Order: sequence, then C-alpha cells, then structure tokens
Amino acid sequence: MTVSENLFERARRCIPGGVNSPVRAFGSVGMTPPFITRACGDRIWDEDGREYIDYIGSWGPMILGHAHPAVLEAVQKAAVDGLSFGAATAREVEMAELICSVVPGMQMVRMVNSGTEAVMSAIRAARGFTGRDKIVKFAGCYHGHTDAMLVQAGSGLMTQGIPGSAGVPKNCTLDTLTAVYNDPDSVRDLFAANPGQIAAVIVEPVGANMGVVPPEKGFLEQLRALCDENGTLLVFDEVITGFRLALGGAQEYYGIQADLVTFGKIIGGGMPVGAYGGRRDIMSNVAPCGPVYQAGTLSGNPVAMAAGMAQLKLLRDTPRFYKELNSTGDAFFSAMDRALSQAGIPHRTNHIGSLGCVFFTGDRVTDYASAQKSDTVRYSSYFRHMLARGIYLAPSQFEAMFLSSAHTPEDLDRTVRAAEEFAG
Repeated sequence: MTVSENLFERARRCIPGGVNSPVRAFGSVGMTPPFITRACGDRIWDEDGREYIDYIGSWGPMILGHAHPAVLEAVQKAAVDGLSFGAATAREVEMAELICSVVPGMQMVRMVNSGTEAVMSAIRAARGFTGRDKIVKFAGCYHGHTDAMLVQAGSGLMTQGIPGSAGVPKNCTLDTLTAVYNDPDSVRDLFAANPGQIAAVIVEPVGANMGVVPPEKGFLEQLRALCDENGTLLVFDEVITGFRLALGGAQEYYGIQADLVTFGKIIGGGMPVGAYGGRRDIMSNVAPCGPVYQAGTLSGNPVAMAAGMAQLKLLRDTPRFYKELNSTGDAFFSAMDRALSQAGIPHRTNHIGSLGCVFFTGDRVTDYASAQKSDTVRYSSYFRHMLARGIYLAPSQFEAMFLSSAHTPEDLDRTVRAAEEFAG
C-alpha cells in the first residue's frame, strides 16, 4: 500500500468520503487520490515522492505558479505580525483600492473568505437593492454550494450525477430560475414569464464548471441588454475568470460591464479569500451603510491580504503578462487538439487563453446538455494515462485545465507528447 493509499484509508474513517471537497476523491476516474505534500512552480509532489506537472493550480489561483517567491515573502512577513485580528487593517484598504483601480466598474468591494460566500453575498445585495426575489442562473454554471444556487449546477455535481443536493428545502430554490447557457432566448422567456420579479441574472462569463464553455458571440451583450430592459442586475461570477483572462477579468476581455462581480481565491494568491463588489449605489446598501447584512470575522484576513496584494501587483506591473500567457494557451491547447486528432478520437478542445478543457465528444460543446454528451469512460482512461506519465489533470471530465506563467515550453511539450501516446 502506498503512503497516499494509507492516508486515504485513514481519512475515510474520519472525513466524509476521505476528502474535504468531493472532486478530490477521484471517484469519477476510479482511483485513490494522491495526497500532495508540496508544490513549486508548475510542479507538485505527493506523499510517495512522485512528481507531476500540475494543470490544476489549486483550481485557478496559481497563475504565477506555486510558491512564487514574492508571494511567499509577503505571507511570511505578514504572519510575523499576527495571523488574524478580527479588526480593520491598512492592508484591507490597500487591497480594496487595488481591485477598484483595475476592475472595470468596480466602485466598492467587500472582502469575504470564499467564492461561495462572495456569490451568496452578491445575490443578497442584488435582492436588497431591487426589492425582488427571483434569480436567473444557467444550467451547468456552478456558483458555490449555497442552497439557492444548487440547481442544475456543474462542477462536482456533474461528476457525481447529482441533480441538486439532499438537505436543500424546496422553498430555497423556488425563486431560482434556470436558463440555457449561450441561449439568450431562454433568458428572454424567463423575463416574459416573470415580469418585474427578477432581481439578477448571474452567469459565469466563461462557463468553467462544466468543462470550459466560452460564450458565443453576442451572448453576454444580449444578457446586458435584457437586464437593462428589465431593471435587473447583471452579476458576473468571476471566481474562475477574474484576473485570469485579463487584469480586469472577463469584463475587460469581452468589453461587457456587469453591475456586480464576484471573485475567488486568485485575489488571495491561493489563500482562502473571496470578494464581491460593483456599482457604488448597490454596494452602499451593504451593512453597516445599509440594510443588507453580511459579516465575517476572517474577512480581510491580514495574511491573505498580503498574499493577494503581492500577486495582483505582479500581474499589474508585468508588461505583456496576459498577452504572453494567453498566447501560450492558444498554442498549447491547439497542440493538444492536434495530438488527439491524429488517432481520430472524437473530441473537442474548448479553450480561451490559459483556460481549457478536452471533451471526449464529437459534437460542439456550447452548454450543459452538450457537455453531458462527453464520454466520461474515455476521459477516465485518458486521465489515468496522463497521470502515469506525470501529468496532473483535473480528475473529472467537467473541470478546467489552468496554465500558469511557470509552465515551461519543455513541460508543455512533454504534456503534448503524452497526449499523442494516448491517441496512438
């Protein structure tokens, strides 16, 4: 028995499923998960000493690679002064100013502790501002595990085939309406059926929890127009795309401005951080300024703020960072696509910049239904093949691959060659 196998056996006796987040269980690929002990650059190592090229990057935030020296130094210096105060700090102010200076339309921002908390808080703010109850989300888009959002969600729920979640009362989802991603007519129909009742439309501007599904031309623009026509707020869930597609996230990349935006752990350099913000008139309703209550002892944690500022400043101050990373992503995912095409394996490679996914289906993947046509058995074989060659991918067909600036040309080439071997 390997060290990881032994740890998994021990974990299953005291942690549900042996893991603290479902996708880590490797259930959809029929394996025991490797237990990771350290990471540096584009590499991770498990408890058995095996080394992998990492394409998960803690599910996105490690855009500079693991253990970046500047981020580590910031964390070490901040930790010496104390791990948590539960009080206001100068770092919170500096972080808020930094985010507002680079994100389009971000006039005020509130720090929280996770993407789930950010979405929950943004939805509450939208309802409080509009005085309406209903929310539109899209099938296959995952917005955290709060009750109202676990309706046809993607991510781990797709992997396990769970349509929602036990323990969620029906009344909690009565005001959650579900539309079809990349189909603005499905949103228009919901507005027609619920006139004057919809507080917000929340969307991943790039679907990244049903694999990677970019928006079709005009989709985001039509959402913006529909929201404007109906007095509804547009909420971009940028937990994945924020500070990844561009410094200003998907809003900058696509030139579409949302009313509220949510962020996740990338703004903490990998530390447990989230944030939501947007227009001043909306955010001014959040307590203590207004009646929309939200609070958190660890919100704006000084160590997390130090890590996040170190990373965001590097992204801001590095000329051509995003142009070069996105160019690398274009070349890499095109090469992966060619590698699998050589053997005629039915597949689609969806990607945008440094974010991508290989679907094992011959059909275009544009929404939740088309993503579900993927051959998950073949993906499991592909995953096992790649892992055996030291390539660490997401243990699910319906998750993304993340590139970082630490991925070297040699490691990217090695990954393509491994895919060629699978195709062969």
